[in-house]
Amino acid sequence: MEFTTEFLIFASIVIFLSSLVQATIGFGFPMIATPILAMVTDMKTAVIYVAIPTLLLNISALLFEKNFLQAVKRFYLLAIFAMIGSAIGTQILIYSNSEIFKFLLAISILFYLFSQKFSFSMPWVVQKPKLSTIVFGLSAGIIGGLTNVMALVLIIYALESKHSKKEIIQSSNLCFMFGKIIQVILFTYHGSFTPEILEISLYNLLIVLMCIIIGLNLKNKIKEDNYNKVIKGFLFVMAIALIYQTLF
Repeated sequence: MEFTTEFLIFASIVIFLSSLVQATIGFGFPMIATPILAMVTDMKTAVIYVAIPTLLLNISALLFEKNFLQAVKRFYLLAIFAMIGSAIGTQILIYSNSEIFKFLLAISILFYLFSQKFSFSMPWVVQKPKLSTIVFGLSAGIIGGLTNVMALVLIIYALESKHSKKEIIQSSNLCFMFGKIIQVILFTYHGSFTPEILEISLYNLLIVLMCIIIGLNLKNKIKEDNYNKVIKGFLFVMAIALIYQTLF
């Protein structure tokens, strides 16, 4: 796996902007970075490229939200099933790296963007908490392993479970952390993490750390509603572009 200078510069800009969004509002890095990078490379490379930076951002988000151990105690079962699902999704991605995963990523993003427009309820989520934890954990993990967009399934689960904003950030980042750990292990085992990738990842971590510092200062200064509208509009354009790229 070789990267051109142009790709590295482009990817660094993507990492910077996506990390800044995550550090500012608590989520968004993989959902923004993955589709943009997938437009200029294959899905597997895009997922590998952002794996380690995503892991650092997840850990930092959990720590800055505080009550880390409490979050682990409450959501560990969801995170474990997300890890199992992520292992399944990652194995599929490794052995059948296909352009169709770009299409799946685009559909996942569109589903996330439009799901809030429709009022649907799943009372069984509250009535059968253990079953819903297994179903949503595995589903989120598999989709996350394939496309890096685990958040949409977890957000639906959190909304149906009546979680607060803080709980949504905690549960999603905990699941992403568990999912990324197993994903990094599997990519390393299969030789996908080359010395070059590790070297680039360390460089990207410096960008992420800088964005975390900037994001903490911006967090209370930016109106979240306006910020979210811009991000959602951007994601919509990316999803359409990915669909066009896959089909044509």
